[in-house]
Amino acid sequence: MFDDVIWDKLNEECGVFGVFAHPDAPQLTYYGIHSLQHRGQESAGICAADGEKFSYHRGMGLVTEAFGNKELEDIHGHLAIGHVRYTTAGESKIENAQPLIFKYSQGNLALAHNGNLVNAKQVRHQLERQGSIFQTTSDTEVIAHLIARSGYERIEDAVRESLRMIKGAYALLIMTENKLIAALDPNGLRPLSIGKIGEGYVFSSETCAFDVIGATYFREVEPGEMVIIDEDGFRSERISGPTPRSICSFEYIYFARPDSDIDGINVHQARKQLGRQLAKEAPIQADVVTGVPDSSISAAIGYAEATGIPYELGLIKNRYVGRTFIQPSQELRAQGVRMKLSAVRKVVEGKRVVMIDDSIVRGTTCGRIVRMLRDAGATEVHVLISSPPVMNPCFYGIDTSTREELIAAKKSIEQMREYIGADTLSFLSVEGLVEGIGRNDDHPNRGHCLACFTGQYPTEIYEDSDNYCESIAK
Repeated sequence: MFDDVIWDKLNEECGVFGVFAHPDAPQLTYYGIHSLQHRGQESAGICAADGEKFSYHRGMGLVTEAFGNKELEDIHGHLAIGHVRYTTAGESKIENAQPLIFKYSQGNLALAHNGNLVNAKQVRHQLERQGSIFQTTSDTEVIAHLIARSGYERIEDAVRESLRMIKGAYALLIMTENKLIAALDPNGLRPLSIGKIGEGYVFSSETCAFDVIGATYFREVEPGEMVIIDEDGFRSERISGPTPRSICSFEYIYFARPDSDIDGINVHQARKQLGRQLAKEAPIQADVVTGVPDSSISAAIGYAEATGIPYELGLIKNRYVGRTFIQPSQELRAQGVRMKLSAVRKVVEGKRVVMIDDSIVRGTTCGRIVRMLRDAGATEVHVLISSPPVMNPCFYGIDTSTREELIAAKKSIEQMREYIGADTLSFLSVEGLVEGIGRNDDHPNRGHCLACFTGQYPTEIYEDSDNYCESIAK
C-alpha cells in the first residue's frame, strides 16, 4: 500500500460496530463501520441475523469497495455486527476478514474483534493438539474454538469461560441468531461504547459512529465486563475481578476521530490539551505554528493558543491519493510524501516554523516533511511531538512488533534531531501526556497503557508459542 511505503505512522488496529433490535440493523451497521474507516482499511464485513439464520458479506478494501448496493441488500436481520480491519495478527487476505462466521453444536456464531491476544499462539497450539482445525491465521479464531469446545450450552456461559483463558486486548462483539454479546478485556485496553437507538442498542469502538446513525450515547463497556442483549433484555456481568484500567494512550494521541468521546473525554479537546502541555514543556520563539494533517492539528491549535504564536495551515493534505496509488521506485521514495502533503509556501516562507506532530516511529516521514518546509522557504523548523518517544513495541493491536523498528529505541533525541534535520526536537513527557489527556488518579478507573513509552506492560507478554516471557511489569 502507498501509506506503507512512505507514510511513517503507527497503524490503527480495527473497529467494531453492532446493532440489536432495529429493523435496519445491516444498513445502520454499514454507516457505523464507514464512520470507523480510519481504524482499518484492509477489509470490511457485516453479518446480520433475523432470529433464525445469518446473512453476511465480507470484502477486501474500504467499506465502499467491499459493499455495493447488492451486497448490502442481501443482508437481512434485526441484529448485526460489522468490522473494519487493519492486520496486526494474521495475514491480509479475505479468509481473515471479519466478522468471522462459524457453525458449531449450538448453532451459528459470528465474532468481531478489536485488539490483539498475547497468548493466542499458545492457546492455538494447545487447541490444535486437541484436534481443532483452524481456517484462518487470525488470533480471533482462537476465541471461536474455545467457545465451540466449551461444555456449556448457553452462549454467555461459554463466552465467559473462554475469555478467562485468553490474555491481551479485546473489544469483542459476538452474535448468534438471536443474541448479541459485547465484552472488554480486564484492562480495558481498547474502547467500546454503548448507545441507544429507539428501543434498540448499538455498540461501537468510537462514539462518532453514534452521531452518524442518530443514536444517543448510553455508557462505556467497563473493563472485564460482558454485556448480553436478547429477548430477555439488557444485562451485564463481570468476567474478571477489579483491574486498574490501562486504555491505549494512542487512542487519544492519534487513533480515534477528533469528534469521538472516549470514557467521557473528547479526543479533540484532549489533543488541544496535549498541545498546551507542549507549550509549557517546550516553549519556542517562532513566527508560525502548523500541524501535520490530520491528527496533529488539534495539538497545534492548543500550542498556538497557549503561546500566542499564530496557527496557520502550513501543510495541506492531498485527500485523493488512493491507498494503492502507484508506488514510487526506491530512488523516488524520498519524494513520495509530496504526493500526500504540500507545504504552503506563502505561509512558511521566511518564517520560523513550529511543526507539531503526534509521534515519531521510524523518523523517515518526519525528516521528509522538515525538508519540505525548508524547501518552501522556512528559515527554522522546530519539531515538537505531542507524545513521549515510542521506545517499545506494542503487543495489543498496533503494528510495532520489535524495538528495531523504532528510531527512539536506537537514537538519542539529539541524534534523532540530526536525522530529521530539525533545528530543535522536543517530545512531551509521560507526565505531561497523562496530565494533558485528563485521565488521572482523581478519576476512578481512568488509567493509561504507557507501555510503548515506558516498557511497563499491563499484562503478561508471551514471546512465542512455546516459551513464556515473564511480564515486564504487572
